[in-house]
Amino acid sequence: MAVIQWFPGHMAKAIRQMEENVHLVDIVFELVDARIPASSRNPEVTRIAKNKPHLIILTKKDLADSQQTAAWLNYYRAQGQPAIAIDSRANVTPKQITKIAMGILSDKLVAEQEKGLKERPMRAMTVGVPNVGKSTLLNHLVNRKAAQVGDTPGVTKGQQWLRSSKHLELLDTPGILWPKFKNQETAQKLALTGAIKEKLYAKDDVALFALNFFRTYHRAALIDRYHLVEADLDLSDVDLLLKITEKVGMRDDYLRASDRLILDARHKKLGGFTLDRAPQAGDAHNG
Repeated sequence: MAVIQWFPGHMAKAIRQMEENVHLVDIVFELVDARIPASSRNPEVTRIAKNKPHLIILTKKDLADSQQTAAWLNYYRAQGQPAIAIDSRANVTPKQITKIAMGILSDKLVAEQEKGLKERPMRAMTVGVPNVGKSTLLNHLVNRKAAQVGDTPGVTKGQQWLRSSKHLELLDTPGILWPKFKNQETAQKLALTGAIKEKLYAKDDVALFALNFFRTYHRAALIDRYHLVEADLDLSDVDLLLKITEKVGMRDDYLRASDRLILDARHKKLGGFTLDRAPQAGDAHNG
């Protein structure tokens, strides 16, 4: 299996900028992909923002397993960690996020009023891995195309302040990965959900990882999508990939079939899914 590793220079620069600017904000909005709530949490963000109020925003909830999303929110609640799951394009999302942030910062805002300080907007730093949906959310929060949107990692190259409303200002940051993935399973999850540029991983490795997951948790979806029979799911991952290659009319071109499988998963052709299973009460952090 090819090892996935990615930490270009602009990410190192983005981390330095975060460290320099975190003192300017009242709260950190950490965006994580609802399909990989643990694997898309950047330990560098946790380190940099450790002294700041923190809101975890699970994006792309429409692509995730809704039961797992609910379980993750329950887990965060039990940890005392504010969190919300969103569809970035929904009209209620800006008000929801502003309301939660005001609740988190209520003591600070009241203390400033009591000191006679002029009312001011909250300042939030938005951070997340590449392609987590940050630009889509920011554009919706500021109600204009302020942040560049793309479906590939790395479209935001610099940091910029954006005004959402009289109550909220946002400091945008580029999507950042971390210098070394703690394990290759984390890297496979990030690759499957689109956080890592395609040229940096072997598609057949990621497709085999996906097959193993879907045969375990979403067997019916695999059977329906690729016209399989139940017995096919007893094949090895490699043989199952070859069977699917044949079923979708690609003969023995398993690399093309790998690409098809990855895109099918990303575009919900296999249904909503969550690769990181939510920890049960009392479990250690899962991922």
